[in-house]
Amino acid sequence: MSDGHEHHGHENVPSRQRRRFPGISSRAYEHPADRSALVALRKLSGFDTVFKALSGLLPERSLRLLFLSDSVRVSEQQFAHLNDMLRDACYILDLEKVPPMYVNQDPVPNAMCIGLDEPIIVVTTGLLELLDEEEMRAVVGHEVGHALSGHSVYRTILLFLTSLAVRVAWIPLGNIAIMAIVTALREWFRKSELSADRAGLLVGQDLQASMRGLMKLAGGHHLHEMNVDAFLKQAEEYEAGGDLRDSVLKILNVLPRSHPFTTVRAAELKRWAESRDHQRIMDGHYPRRSEDKDTSVTDSFRESASHYATHVKSSKDPLMKLVTDIAGGAGDLGGRVRRGFGGFTGTAPRDAPTDEPRRDDDGDNA
Repeated sequence: MSDGHEHHGHENVPSRQRRRFPGISSRAYEHPADRSALVALRKLSGFDTVFKALSGLLPERSLRLLFLSDSVRVSEQQFAHLNDMLRDACYILDLEKVPPMYVNQDPVPNAMCIGLDEPIIVVTTGLLELLDEEEMRAVVGHEVGHALSGHSVYRTILLFLTSLAVRVAWIPLGNIAIMAIVTALREWFRKSELSADRAGLLVGQDLQASMRGLMKLAGGHHLHEMNVDAFLKQAEEYEAGGDLRDSVLKILNVLPRSHPFTTVRAAELKRWAESRDHQRIMDGHYPRRSEDKDTSVTDSFRESASHYATHVKSSKDPLMKLVTDIAGGAGDLGGRVRRGFGGFTGTAPRDAPTDEPRRDDDGDNA
């Protein structure tokens, strides 16, 4: 290739010619709810303190060593087909530095993008055994989308607070502020999955494969027993369904989850695939990374707010109708959390560096 991307090692022409998006900004595919949730998360009292403390404490090197020692590193010699897909995804989204990728022995189908300084992509053997090549291509694109958006830092902190923090005595996990931060991180991460699903579609450029992958995550191998239209109808029923009690149950069901429900993800992705925004990207009209620094943060907040307003107005969920009434009373949440956070605010461990990983105001990598 003569476009300066030889480092991608993209010698093999893809089986199906895919469009490429030189210099694409993650703003092109980010779901407005993802950005709103990230803004809300950063405004949460005590978040900066925890973020800076954990960024200094989390052992980046040991994270890499753990995967090197107990997983298989994807390369030209190992899982070569995944290596090709990864390079292909980085080539299409124009991510210059290909993240390391590992295959981890785990029957549960899963993939993640973690890391503080540099993103690492991990996929489980359960996922590899479940998906066909085109479905897997969408998943690899999904994880590369997380990397391009700079999501791996927050994902790592969420992983630490939910899975590993029991080993660190100074983190008061029962504290209301820490619980608020975990809840807010989960809320953001669920929304960030909607953004990454869009990135997966931009890489795979095959909506049916993306849909099949989501259906398999919900119902396993038995694709012949499933139907895309019926699956999407479930999402419609779920979103519109029930009375106020059902709305509250939906919230309680989703709170402990890191991912949104697969039916909802499929419906959101199909909506976006049929939108003018998606068509414009495919036609080559999309925001460029080179313009990221000139983008008004206020404009992006306004866009997110407008998305939520439209969502609340068009939602059939009875709870959404109450949201507008109580929204005015939510302003003091920060104060309540600050009081609950007590003496922990501003008291990071003495040996924890307080430099936040470099990123611009918009939440993307600098």
